Parts: sequence; structure tokens; C-alpha cells
Amino acid sequence: MMDRTTFGGALRAAAVAALATIVLAGCRTSKEVPGDPFAPTDGPGLVKLGPNDPMPDVSAAYARKSFYLERAANESIGWFQKPSSKQWFPFKNQGTSEEVCTHEQAASSVVAFRDLLTSSANAQEFSAKFFEMFDVWQSVGYTADREVLFTGYYSPIFHASREPEGKFQFPLYTRPADLVSDPVTGQPLGRKMADGSTQPWPTRAEIESSGMLKGTELVYVESKLDAYIIHVNGSAKLIMPDNSVMYIGYAGKTDRPYFGLGSALVEAGAIPKSQLSLSSIRRLYRTNAALVDQYIEKNESYVFFTEYPNDRWPAGSLGTRVNEDATIATDKTIFPRGGLVMVDTRANTFTRGLVEYKNFMFDQDTGGAIRAAGRADLYMGNGAAAELLAGGQVANGKMYYFFLKPEFIAQFPLPAPEAKKPRKADATPSAEPAKQNANLAKPAARKAQASAGDDLK
Repeated sequence: MMDRTTFGGALRAAAVAALATIVLAGCRTSKEVPGDPFAPTDGPGLVKLGPNDPMPDVSAAYARKSFYLERAANESIGWFQKPSSKQWFPFKNQGTSEEVCTHEQAASSVVAFRDLLTSSANAQEFSAKFFEMFDVWQSVGYTADREVLFTGYYSPIFHASREPEGKFQFPLYTRPADLVSDPVTGQPLGRKMADGSTQPWPTRAEIESSGMLKGTELVYVESKLDAYIIHVNGSAKLIMPDNSVMYIGYAGKTDRPYFGLGSALVEAGAIPKSQLSLSSIRRLYRTNAALVDQYIEKNESYVFFTEYPNDRWPAGSLGTRVNEDATIATDKTIFPRGGLVMVDTRANTFTRGLVEYKNFMFDQDTGGAIRAAGRADLYMGNGAAAELLAGGQVANGKMYYFFLKPEFIAQFPLPAPEAKKPRKADATPSAEPAKQNANLAKPAARKAQASAGDDLK
């Protein structure tokens, strides 16, 4: 919540990452957010650090390594093995001819990092070898100090039905045949008309009131708010009436503008700014659904879905599975796909609030509200616990990218893809969310599919 626009494995395209700002408003003081992290970035998004520049504390990040980090590395390697990944390289710094990395360099960097992660005896050895092998690039952020605003996103779990029955009367739709998107970027372009022209799509209110999508329903949920949250997240795990599980993800969106629900409710005086959260929006919906529905309809953007196999859910914009504590969502027009990243910020915990968080991650997703060098979204897992963590994740920090120095690239070739194994069906709810969310609460801390706050904000 996943360039989320190109979505061959797309989850959160523009609408997805949007969920993380759900609570961004009112959670922190203006001193912590001195500029505008949402303002477009003019010029280069990255700056290469020299030998005299302060370097990130990779030793601390190494100390936090986990199962999820190694799994995320494997996901990125799998993406680099796809021929289609080459279209995004060589990657050049925005607005310049400066080359940040080639496809071979980016892929070899992940392979080398994975090897170094497992072969290093301790943090000191890791750090020494790491800086010998890797060049360091830093996000220009949105302030003079190169600060980046880090929010969180998660994958929600809802009850649903494949048929409109009982309380399940609010549909999510499959991608319409007349939805036109850019074949390379996935950017929505409009609606293909009978005369061959392309016109803007109707608004959310017009789509739902006209019944124009009747017959393309994928699944039904319990309320318009549930459907909206899934739109914002770009994915969901759905529990059916017979307790079987359905996984859905982003399949495209219309070309209409996005309108934040949470900030609109604050401006309307329906929710105090200091209390804005997904929980407060849900409470308001229980007492005044008509009011919330009114503001939901102001968001003209509309998202479509497809069913995903359980081993690919939740999928990010690269089409790979995103991993809690190891996947980050950024603006893919500014930052390279699939690469190794380190964040140095504060992450939300259940009992200690925001604590220091220095962690390696992989850039495997994007979202509608993640559109500048000063914004990034940390994936928090799935389910109710992840929702709480994501909703409270709002903190500034620094963000770094790492690529092998040219002389080391040939030593770490991209391995050949492994033969695919037959997939086993899984109709029972996964126990994984509990393991993921437990990891989030570790003292060393951390902190969508969607940005848990961007879209609801």
C-alpha cells in the first residue's frame, strides 16, 4: 500500500500508499515538520556522498537484521531477474544526465549485501567491508538538512463475501476494459470511448450512483468506509463467511484527483485535529455514516482490484511481496526500484512511542501520496496491530541508497532464476500477522496495502 502504478504486481499504485497519511495531520508539531514534504522535488533527488561527508550508521542497521530483511532481499533479486526490470535502468538523477546506477550494478548490490549480511562476523567487520564496497547516495529530502518525512502503511484485514448477501452490500470492482493506462509507467490516462477517443473518467460519486460497473464486482464488504480504506491501501486480506481467505490487490485507478478524507473531516470540525486517526474516523462513521460518506465521495479517484495468490500478497509496485520491517515505498520517478536503502529515523512502538530506528530496507513499493524526495512510507505489516503502528508513524529522518562501486560489480553476478515450485492452496487465515506485529514492538523499534495515513488524511 506498492509504482503502485505499473502493477504487474501492483498493489498500491497511486491510491495505495496514500493510506499512510491517514493520521499525519495533527500528530506532530510544526517544529518536527519544518517544510512541506509533499511539495514536488525540483532537480536531483539524490546526492552522492564523498569521503569527508558524515556516513550513515550501518553498524546499528546491521544489528537490527531480521528474517524479513533477507526475505526482502530475495524478493528484490527475483525482480531484477525479470527481463522487464531492465526498462528502468540505467537510472539517472532526476532532471540531470548523472547516472546513479545501471541495472547490473543495482542487482549486484543486492546480491553483495545479502552475502555480506550473512558472512560478517560482527557489526564492526560488516561496516568496514560495507564502506569499502559501496557508494552512498542520500535523499535530498525536503529541508536544508535533507530530512525525509517517514509515515507508515499496512495491509488491512476485513470480512467480505463474493456475493451480495446480508451485511455485505458494498462492492469492490475489477479493472474495466475501457480503463487506459500508460503501458510503461501504469499512470492512468482516462477512459477509452466508443469513437476511439480518450476522455476523463467519471467521478467516484458518478461511478457509484450510475451502476456503470455492474457485472464487474470482485467482492463485497460491509460498509462504504471499508471499501474506501481498501481503495486507499490498495490491497486487503478478506475473510469469507466460510472462513476461507481471499487476497486482493491493486489493478488500476481512474485519472481523477485524490481528496484526503481525514483532513477534510478535520476542516469540517467533525474530528479534532489532535484526535485524527483511522480509529476516530471509524467511530464517527458508526454515529454519522452519512457525513463520512459525503466526504468519501469528494475523493474522485477510484481504484480497481484483482485477486492475488496467497504467496504474493501483499504485493508492492514491483509485483513482489512486501515485508514488514524491510520494505519502503518511495516516489519511483526520483528513486531507483528494488535497491538497498537505509533509513535513520524514529519508529512507532506499542509501549514506548517513537524510538530510534536505523534499519536497512528495500525500495519495493510506491503510492499516490508518495510523490517527492521528502516522503517515504514504511511497511508495518497487516491487520489491526499494524494499523495502530502505521497510524502513529510520523517522524523525520534521513534516507540513504547504496550501490556497489564499479570494481566490485563483477564479483557479485545476478544468479539465474530458480525453477518455480507448484503453489499449495491455503484457505486458512495466516498466523503471520501476529509474528510480524510482534517484531514491530521490539525495543530497537520500527514502525501499508496503503500508506496508513496519506489517503485518509
